[in-house]
Amino acid sequence: MQLQRQLRVVDPMMDTSASLKIAFATTDMKQVNQHFGSARSFAIYAVSASQATLLEVAQFGRLEQDGNEDKLAVKLSALQGCGAVYSQAVGSSAVQQLLRMNIQPVRVDPGSRIAELIDALQEDMQGSTPAPWVSKTLAAQGQTDASRFDAMEDEGWQE
Repeated sequence: MQLQRQLRVVDPMMDTSASLKIAFATTDMKQVNQHFGSARSFAIYAVSASQATLLEVAQFGRLEQDGNEDKLAVKLSALQGCGAVYSQAVGSSAVQQLLRMNIQPVRVDPGSRIAELIDALQEDMQGSTPAPWVSKTLAAQGQTDASRFDAMEDEGWQE
């Protein structure tokens, strides 16, 4: 199996530095309707607390669900830099590989609408206690709460 087509959207107005890169296993770009291992395509978005922008779409060739884990390599490569991937289901081996890449697998109900999932993620990002994987991913990207500098300023500076 190989990557058949990859479309990247270039938006010079989008500030992706304050966003999470999130993938959705989908065939129609509207709902999550694919199992991770057999996903024919991923829609990858930059999601911040206030906006979401489609960054790219990766489409893959047809593949068999035969337990051959080598077929995941192309998909994992396409998800490089993502903080999470939403799918209907994901196998245990794929979960382990995703977590090693610091990508959180998120299982959702069949037909979950991508727009609604993005809205829920944005609400979570705006809240005082986001989901642990959101906090971890933001921290790994150096996007933690700016108020942490207030405590450092209160400590003062001594040379």
